[in-house]
Amino acid sequence: MSTENIYQATIAAVEKNLQNSVSLNHLDIGSGSGELIRKLKGLQCNIISSACDYTDSLMELKDQKVDVVDLNKSRLPYKDGTFDIVTATEVIEHLENPRSFLRDINRILKPGGICVLSTPNVLNLNSRLRYLWIGFPELFGPLSIETRKIESCSGHISPISYFYLYHDMRESGFNDIVLNVDKYQRSGMAKLILFYFPIKIKDKLIKKREVSKYKTIDRTNIEVVNQINSQKILLGRTIVVTAKKI
Repeated sequence: MSTENIYQATIAAVEKNLQNSVSLNHLDIGSGSGELIRKLKGLQCNIISSACDYTDSLMELKDQKVDVVDLNKSRLPYKDGTFDIVTATEVIEHLENPRSFLRDINRILKPGGICVLSTPNVLNLNSRLRYLWIGFPELFGPLSIETRKIESCSGHISPISYFYLYHDMRESGFNDIVLNVDKYQRSGMAKLILFYFPIKIKDKLIKKREVSKYKTIDRTNIEVVNQINSQKILLGRTIVVTAKKI
């Protein structure tokens, strides 16, 4: 479920990429009640929004049509190069094939168009400790085998860390990938004081081994690898990622 902080971080990312445009075609995937669409209407340009979700029963905006599609079974129902902006807040973790989803977003974007999406930050310090204690990251837990409400946390089936999201986006045809977060977790700050130096020491030692022995870190990925233990990742509740179609 998207929160006000996630909406504001998404809107800020869109604003940075408006480039004095007069009119923009926007698609909100997982539009829900239409709250993000409503907020984007307040920006100083003409944003024409389309909505897409697994149901139209959640939409609260009058006269806002919702294109109903099950993204675990079907592609996005739009022609290639249709939109300038695609937003998908708290959607990708509900999908069986995140990489296929990203390729489809790239397909429907115009060249130079942007994608802004958010997903729970499974690498923040609280989430790492929760995984250590019980084997599940934050906002991901044991799933019901028979019934589950797909729009809630019980529908979170694909935890994805920032590195793999970045990698998926690059291989799906995106560039200029920018990381942000919706807010810092206060509960993680005290833990960071305790774990800061152990994390930094182990980070340096393990990276050295990855470079020399396993050859997994190279010039193509070192920049994003270095972000994994950044303040944003260690404390951010939700990652908000902006990327541009090449």
